[in-house]
Amino acid sequence: MKTNKYLFTLLFFTISIIAFAQNQTAKVAGIVLDENNKPVEGVNVSYQTKSATTDKNGFYQLTVPANQKIILVFTHTALKSITFPIQLKVGEEFEYNLLMDDKAEQLSDVIITSSKRRVQNITSIDPETIRKIPGANPGVESILKSLPGVQGNGGELSTTYNVRGGNFDENLVYVNEIEVYRPFLIRSGQQEGLSFTNTDMTQNVDFSAGGFQAKYGDKLSSVLDITYRKPTKFGLAAEASFLGGSLTAEGASKNKKWSAITGIRYRDNSLLVNSQETQTNFRPTFADVQTNVNFNPNEKWQFSFLGNASQNRYNYQPLTRQTNFGTIDEPIALQVFYEGQEKDKYQTLFGAFKTNYVANDNNTFKLITSIYHTQEQEYFDILAAYFLGEVDTNIGSETLGQVTFNRGIGTQLNHARNDLDALIFNAEIKGTHQLNDKKQQIDWGFKYTRENIRDRIVEWEVIDSAGFSINPPQFDFPNEQPNNPYTGPLVPYQNVRATNFVDINRFSGYAQWSTKTTIGENQLWITAGARFHTWMVSGRDINNAKRQQVFSPRAQFALKPNWDKDMLFKLSVGYYHQPPFYRELRDSLGTVQPNVKAQQSVHFVLSNDFNFKMYNRPFKLVTEAYYKTMTDVNSYTLENVRIRYRANNDAVAYAYGFETRLNGEFVPGTESWLSFGYMKTEESINDRGYIARPTDQRLKFGILFQDYMPNIPNMKLYLNLVYNTGLPGGSPSYADSYTYQSRLRDYRRADVGFSYVFTERNSERPEGHWLKKYKDLSVGFEIFNLFNNQNAITNTWVRDVYTKNQYAIPNYMTTRVFNIKLTARL
Repeated sequence: MKTNKYLFTLLFFTISIIAFAQNQTAKVAGIVLDENNKPVEGVNVSYQTKSATTDKNGFYQLTVPANQKIILVFTHTALKSITFPIQLKVGEEFEYNLLMDDKAEQLSDVIITSSKRRVQNITSIDPETIRKIPGANPGVESILKSLPGVQGNGGELSTTYNVRGGNFDENLVYVNEIEVYRPFLIRSGQQEGLSFTNTDMTQNVDFSAGGFQAKYGDKLSSVLDITYRKPTKFGLAAEASFLGGSLTAEGASKNKKWSAITGIRYRDNSLLVNSQETQTNFRPTFADVQTNVNFNPNEKWQFSFLGNASQNRYNYQPLTRQTNFGTIDEPIALQVFYEGQEKDKYQTLFGAFKTNYVANDNNTFKLITSIYHTQEQEYFDILAAYFLGEVDTNIGSETLGQVTFNRGIGTQLNHARNDLDALIFNAEIKGTHQLNDKKQQIDWGFKYTRENIRDRIVEWEVIDSAGFSINPPQFDFPNEQPNNPYTGPLVPYQNVRATNFVDINRFSGYAQWSTKTTIGENQLWITAGARFHTWMVSGRDINNAKRQQVFSPRAQFALKPNWDKDMLFKLSVGYYHQPPFYRELRDSLGTVQPNVKAQQSVHFVLSNDFNFKMYNRPFKLVTEAYYKTMTDVNSYTLENVRIRYRANNDAVAYAYGFETRLNGEFVPGTESWLSFGYMKTEESINDRGYIARPTDQRLKFGILFQDYMPNIPNMKLYLNLVYNTGLPGGSPSYADSYTYQSRLRDYRRADVGFSYVFTERNSERPEGHWLKKYKDLSVGFEIFNLFNNQNAITNTWVRDVYTKNQYAIPNYMTTRVFNIKLTARL
């Protein structure tokens, strides 16, 4: 209760200090940024004889005539001019923020910018699209899963994703250049709750699926780089649905030196979890508050604070479950009756300070410090009595569909008392230097990280089949039950007990050089750089630990031929290392192995970026081919979203694939895209030969589509459709993964949303109308898993005591679910 009071007090305080009086005249205001996301001073904003100039913060404000269409012109001596058509009503205020660089061209009313994002092989996603597209767990991650090469194998309730054959731990996530982390003990998607990123606060969302620059950190797969908004005026946004709600307030002081944005979110996944096969008494709740405060005292200094507090509670009491599987000729059913419960709690506090010093037009320095503290608890005692039986298929029978003969009867008792407390401190200094009339740029940075982990693991599992306790496979004591009595010791089928106190000290840094030049009449961008990373593990009962270091050179090339067609060819090559995080140091018995090496991957990425017009509207076609070779691979097993590493660098691997994505205005004024990807990834453990990795998902199709009804333009439609071929289905505990290479069924899911926008025609309404005060007021109806497909995430392995076979019973995800959502923005 105290936490809730604190959250609402903080929100009220933020609203109070940022609200200011609204002017009754029609105005246009906003911020102009350059391709480095820095404010641009001296941009002339004009129409006819009226004009304004951006200040040192890039801010401009211009009074415009109402009830007529005008053309705003943005000009700067060193940047390409941009025009923007606009029509406002009396008293209306319109916010228009834009990027300007030295190479931009305007297609119709949409600006397609040949900025550094395009050259750097980065996909930019409109935050407004993220907010509108439906999903069981909506947000940035849900949209990423519609891109080629990105899979969400944790399920629709999970915010995890893997990229081009990597796992969930191989992705970098930054918010305002600050690295953020995900919980340690999460083992299932329905435990995760909220993503760190609050989409109501975002301004830019950039994503790279591989071949990224040296300035980004040390991970093997991808980078998600998010920038939160710097408000220029008061705003308020609220959303409520059957799955929870959110409230966001933002604003700025009159002199624009102070700005703040704060968001509160609450989520309840009961609606989704209750659609699964396991019947439960279950109400998982998740809540967080985030704030981003900025202070610009003068043109030299900028200060900002990013804070987050979150609490996830997961109280789970399973009751019953029945899963039908097998074939038409031999249908089989698994019935499970549960006793016991699970109580998990995840509490996270995060704070970061960022200082930006602009020495002059060519030199900028940044100092970033952050602290991340998480306390996690995972307690459960669950007894499961299962019946594996044959199903009556005789039409007309009174027992049709019911189990008539039990092949196997058994019980399974799972116990855990796991606690983890982690404190991570980061301090980083960065510099950016423009040379040769800004034709060259040098970036550098040094970072110190200290990770303090306190971890206690107590887990055991006992399996009883038809009254006989099952020993683990590696246990050699003879067991001839039921023919002869068993006289050996009773041992759990699994037993993990460990207590670890670990400290990891890291130093890392990078240097990067970028330039833009020409080859004849063709434009060429070159970026070359390198990273270093050194670390050492210490702690209680940790001996013989060695200091390790890695060096990662990388380069990116982009060539734009002097053709009539707007094409860009890109090549990225480089070394990518992933020094082990705590979870990667812990082996299957919970023991920390301090000398685990950094996994190494070499990326080769060749891509083509083609901008064109179709139906007189802008489109983009991006195609990529890639190959990754990996050594010192830390192999693992995957159970839902829980990764258990072997912690011995016992494998080598590779991944290659081809991807294409077409996006543009299939419907005027909206962005949609179609994507396709092919990928193959395999690994060889201890030189035994190559087998599919747990993330080997061969084919991927994705569609994200936005539309409206011509006769009812207020009615919008949003569709998110994904098809993936099946993943490897895993193996029973302690089993040889080379023996189990079957795959799960293909993943097919469609989420659709209908939204009626009351403010669609606000410009035509008279002054004083009650809807004029809203930027957006809409009510939506969403259908998750529209076609009610049975998608499986993992298998549960059950033993048949008579035949000694083990059956893979799929764990199905959520079925069709309906939701209603109300959105309002001031």
